[in-house]
Amino acid sequence: MTTSFDSTLSSLNINRSNATTTETVTRTQNQTMDQSDFLELMTAQLRNQDPFEPVDNTQMVAQMAQFSSLAGITEMSSTLSSIAERLGATTMDDAIGWAGRTVLTEGSVAWPRSTGGLEGAVELDGAATDVTVTISDANGGVLKQIELGQQRAGTATFDWDGTTEAGVDAGDGPFAISVSARSGAAPVTARSLVWAPVTSVSVVGGQPMLSLPGIGQVNASAVRSVG
Repeated sequence: MTTSFDSTLSSLNINRSNATTTETVTRTQNQTMDQSDFLELMTAQLRNQDPFEPVDNTQMVAQMAQFSSLAGITEMSSTLSSIAERLGATTMDDAIGWAGRTVLTEGSVAWPRSTGGLEGAVELDGAATDVTVTISDANGGVLKQIELGQQRAGTATFDWDGTTEAGVDAGDGPFAISVSARSGAAPVTARSLVWAPVTSVSVVGGQPMLSLPGIGQVNASAVRSVG
């Protein structure tokens, strides 16, 4: 027996026999229904209703309320997404304000402080039982190894006083920074974070870019901290 549901499917060129196949294809192409889909189904329902048993007014009001609610939620979601994106983004004005200051970002080249030595950090993707920071000169010679020991996932900081393993001054740099992290016998993905002065700010592809000596052009969004 033909039902109002069958009529609605028929008006949309969907037969019960191939409804499953059509549904599979549709789900593959689009996982959600939007406002236009909702309105199309409601219009098809009105067009194919039984004139002797029309849709009850109460049901129609309920459906219209659902449609209005869907439209409002969709618009609100879009607005909130835009606000969140704007709040989470680094603007050009923000980046310009960093010129002449130092920023903490991913890098393998570090310059010493005016008082000697340097600060840095290690970013760990997972917990580690052993973390080692190696500081080398421009020729690759190892100057100092700093054992950070066991660390949780996240960021661990270190401070080097600028002296070599032999206790002599390491010089003016720049220095190469590398990180090794393990959890037992398994390696843990880790990145070295260094402080670098911002020499200039530019726009590349609509994105604010920072020029950092020894590192090059870095997107402002890659900055972890500003000194």
